[in-house]
Amino acid sequence: MSRYETVIGLEVHAQLKTKTKIFCSCSTEFGKDPNENVCAVCSGMPGVLPVLNEKVAEYATKMGIATNCEINLKSVFARKNYFYPDLPKGYQISQFELPICEHGHVDIEVDDEKKRIGVTRIHMEEDAGKSIHSAADNASFVDLNRTGVPLIEIVSEPDMRSAEEAIAYLKEVRSVLLYLGICDGNMEEGSFRCDANISVRPYGQEEFGTRAELKNLNSFKHILKAIKYEVDRQIDLVEDGEKVVQETRLFNVDKGITQSMRGKEEAHDYRYFPDPDLVPLVLDEAWVKQWQSELPELPRDKRERFMVEYTLADYDAALITTDRTVAEYFEAAVKAYNGEAKKVTNWVVGELLPFCHEVESEACDVKLSPEKLAALLTLVDDGTISVKIGKDIFRDLCESGDDPAEYVKAKGLAQMSDSGELEAMVDQVIADNPSEVEAFKGGKKKLMSFFMGQVMRLSKGQANPGIVTKMIQEKLS
Repeated sequence: MSRYETVIGLEVHAQLKTKTKIFCSCSTEFGKDPNENVCAVCSGMPGVLPVLNEKVAEYATKMGIATNCEINLKSVFARKNYFYPDLPKGYQISQFELPICEHGHVDIEVDDEKKRIGVTRIHMEEDAGKSIHSAADNASFVDLNRTGVPLIEIVSEPDMRSAEEAIAYLKEVRSVLLYLGICDGNMEEGSFRCDANISVRPYGQEEFGTRAELKNLNSFKHILKAIKYEVDRQIDLVEDGEKVVQETRLFNVDKGITQSMRGKEEAHDYRYFPDPDLVPLVLDEAWVKQWQSELPELPRDKRERFMVEYTLADYDAALITTDRTVAEYFEAAVKAYNGEAKKVTNWVVGELLPFCHEVESEACDVKLSPEKLAALLTLVDDGTISVKIGKDIFRDLCESGDDPAEYVKAKGLAQMSDSGELEAMVDQVIADNPSEVEAFKGGKKKLMSFFMGQVMRLSKGQANPGIVTKMIQEKLS
């Protein structure tokens, strides 16, 4: 066991799902031609004045309420000053001393152990643009479409002690954002990204070690690898009597290592001061109460309810409730189905989620509605089709949206239950495999699966397995 304790704090940047930018009316639509969604305000032309998008304040407040924060009815915008080519004004409008939300927490669970992670603050800010480096042109370009897109930054306390805890926290925060409908959570497009502050210290030491910051990590897999590598790197430095340098580092995906980018900035490096073009934001208590009443049932509450109401296992409940569309699909299917919720669970976890992942779709976009999934399960329950056939046609039904009963009838997939037809097939299999018959009678009962497989082959998978099993047992007993 390592003699060192890992200390992790995370800064999550979530792009808000507003139609327009935070301080102007430019579209936030992703994928437009470079510099198409740009105006005098977001490009930082002299003399222009920013005007706050009220939806940004609403969404930030809702996230604060959902993460148990105190909502500051008065908050102040500040200028964060630094120079970078994709920052046209030479400063970023953010919040500093008086953010909109503070002192919250998020509960996580790792290896059956629950833990509470503190949320230091949530503040509103504008995104910067994007630098594009072209080796072919031997030049760099700037796309300002993203400049001024609204963000909230969710800053955690340094309460995480492993990469696994960090991933659990990030997944919970992302899930809450998705449930609220205020962020699409797309890590590849940069809608949900994080910076990780990492340090190590000997167990029992109260003061923190020197931290390094890992920037712009954009997948859970990469975040896990980056944190683990950085922890090992810092421990090796300390063990060798060297010092950890306070700096910003990037994760090299190809090499699986972190590399130095620049010295780590502190708050005073940014020379924060209140933005003179923006008055303090003052929220009415009635607005906050209204926004609170609009919050949906949140992931952890839904997870616990599903475990009680539908007797789901912890693992299944966590999988189903991570995405709000999946949770709502599941609950609608259970309501439409007269059987056990466990059967719906098995099909949602085993069939629906892999299909959605493969085609990069949400459950709500699948053409097999919850009611039609219930109808498919009913066909399996009443013996019209086997479980195997049900799973074989699942993908087609998800893509076509056909009625399961009509699809089965049109394709001639109804399960064979005619005893005369099945008995002829069983007799043929027994006659064709005398050595296996003798071995079965001699005690090798595992050969039952062999005989079943042969009958299923003859029937093209449509034989009723219950009837066939009984016939084989009777004829070979």
